[in-house]
Amino acid sequence: MREEINFKLEQLGEYVSILREYQNYDLEEIRENLTLRGAIERYIEISLACVIDICEMIISSEKLRRPDTYRKVILTLGQNGILPKDFAEKLAPAAGFRNVLVHMYADIDILKLYSHLQNDIDDLELFAEYIAKHLISKYER
Repeated sequence: MREEINFKLEQLGEYVSILREYQNYDLEEIRENLTLRGAIERYIEISLACVIDICEMIISSEKLRRPDTYRKVILTLGQNGILPKDFAEKLAPAAGFRNVLVHMYADIDILKLYSHLQNDIDDLELFAEYIAKHLISKYER
């Protein structure tokens, strides 16, 4: 399981690097360039999918009770000390945004997309750091 989690962490790192490059665009450029906008939507979506996959893998390997929503998957790691609880609570709503991106319930709000791009990428990196620390403490004792 550790190898699978590490692979997902590597993927997440690659996606975050790409999203960092997209942070250089302003709102109007993203609004007007549909190809750019689609790429940003997709990379945020698959970044959040990596986060959820990692959480689910850890829940499985730690034999924790399986939550019934993606939001609760993230919260479970906070409740079990794998992520800081306040950080898990801050990150958990991102699972809802991932659902919006996947299912495109409505036209995706460009302002929310831009806000996630500019303000939430640090949280993805921080998530990866917390998971890496957890893996080290669990497997390298």
